[in-house]
Amino acid sequence: MGLPEKIKQIEEEMKKTQIHKHTEHHIGLLKAKLARLRAELEASTSKGGGPAFEIRKGGDATVVLIGLPSVGKSTILNRLTNAKSKVAAYAFTTLTVVPGILRYNGADIQILDLPGIISGASSGKGRGRRVLSVARNADLAMLILDVFQPGQLDLLKHELNEMGIRVNQKPPDVVITRSNKGGLAVTSSVKLTKLSLATVKGIADAYGVSNGSILIREDINDDQLIDILTGNRRYVPALVVLNKVDLVNEQYLAAVKKQVGTSFVPVSAEKGLNMDVLADRLWETLNFIRIYLKRPDGEADFEKPLILPAGSSLRDVCKKIHPRFVEGAKYAFVTGSSVKFEGQRVSLDHVPADKDVVTIMR
Repeated sequence: MGLPEKIKQIEEEMKKTQIHKHTEHHIGLLKAKLARLRAELEASTSKGGGPAFEIRKGGDATVVLIGLPSVGKSTILNRLTNAKSKVAAYAFTTLTVVPGILRYNGADIQILDLPGIISGASSGKGRGRRVLSVARNADLAMLILDVFQPGQLDLLKHELNEMGIRVNQKPPDVVITRSNKGGLAVTSSVKLTKLSLATVKGIADAYGVSNGSILIREDINDDQLIDILTGNRRYVPALVVLNKVDLVNEQYLAAVKKQVGTSFVPVSAEKGLNMDVLADRLWETLNFIRIYLKRPDGEADFEKPLILPAGSSLRDVCKKIHPRFVEGAKYAFVTGSSVKFEGQRVSLDHVPADKDVVTIMR
């Protein structure tokens, strides 16, 4: 029996199995086996899937525009950046990846207009796997919806999820340590309500983890455990954009908000409506900080800030300047909201705040 037949067999068994407390363990094991078989099938067929889109990452972050055909991705790209993505009133206008650069708050944000995806994209329909694979390396995904088809959001999330991309999620707080002998010890620092320790061991065994330890530090479900064991999941923040809102009224938008169940940015790319709001939300979601560098004998450079993710340390600042710059760095002087007074001396482990002025001493 080949991989496709094995996959179909497990899928049929899962459909026939009623989900309740007494079948949770069995369903969890079936999910684990199914995930492994799908991964094996993908690895065996990926070579014949056609060349991947070759995109060189640039700027301080990479953002991908994901949506069905004709939702306005190309127009949004053209509005936000200096790109000239082809625009037309018919589907599948964009046949390759079109890049552009949004310059905002001193940052260069690369935005990629991807070809529209369709239902079944994650299985390869419409070159979908090639398109969605670009999103795996993105820092943020913009999910573009047509105002008259807000239900597309579920489809987009499903296709991304099938590609191993988890939008607006964080990696589960689970620590897995493998060893060659001694059996498998499973412990949890929280009360587990979604799966039992026996199910954890069963799923781990399906992935060949029979020795070592698993420490669970949050109440996870079987899908999250499978994600950790699979090891190739990507956790990408997403921003939902509702386009063509110039064609509807406020009452309609209020109904859409209830249907979508999440916040979104209402825009009209064609009319240029709320594009400044979109750029601002993009910046907020990327969660950047700006660091103004100052030489010991000079003035701070307020024209070209250094852009880093919030929570970065001054050691990260040094690495952003140059990978080897940190080797000779000793300490820093900081002025800004992260310190108590101007020019405070701090270690390289100090975490600066947005708009701090930093002098690295070597």
